[in-house]
Amino acid sequence: MNEHSRPQAASEAQASGASVPVGARYFEDYVPGSVHDLGFADVTEHAIVEFARRYDPQPFHVDVEAAKRTPFGGLIASGWHTVSLMMRMCVEHYLSQVASLGSPGIDELRWLKPVRPGDRLHVRATVVDARRSRSKPDRGVVTTAFEVRNQHGEIVMTLRAINLLLSRNAA
Repeated sequence: MNEHSRPQAASEAQASGASVPVGARYFEDYVPGSVHDLGFADVTEHAIVEFARRYDPQPFHVDVEAAKRTPFGGLIASGWHTVSLMMRMCVEHYLSQVASLGSPGIDELRWLKPVRPGDRLHVRATVVDARRSRSKPDRGVVTTAFEVRNQHGEIVMTLRAINLLLSRNAA
C-alpha cells in the first residue's frame, strides 16, 4: 500500500478480535459466527486516481472535472480499488499466514455506495461457515462475509469469500 490509502489497525489481536493471532491460525480457528474487525483504510483523491489510471480508467475515477458531470457528481473510487483495500486488510489481519491455501473464488460482490476521496473505510469479516474437506481431510473450507463501511456507517461494499485452509490436525 502507499501512504495515500493505507489500511490501519491498532494491533493484530485488537483488530481481529480472535484469540489466535493471524500468524498462527489454522482451519479450526475460524469459528462460524465469529466476527473480526480488520481495521480501517483512509482513501485519498491521489490514491483513487492513481489506482484508476492503472486499472480502471473511467472518467469518474480519473478526472475530477469530468466526474462532476456524471451521475456521481464527483470523483469516486473504482470498485476494484475498494476490493483491493479490503483484500489488503484481509491478508494482514484475517487470513492465516501459515495455513492459507488460496481461494476458489468470491460470491455476491456488491458495490452499494460510491467511495469518495476522504472516506475512511472499515472492514468487518464474519465467519459464515467452516467445514472440513471430505476429499482432503488435512484442510477445510471457510466462507466469510465481508462488509466494508464508510465513516458514516454506510455499507459501501459486501462480498462472500471462500478460502481453503490447512487443518492443525487432520481428521
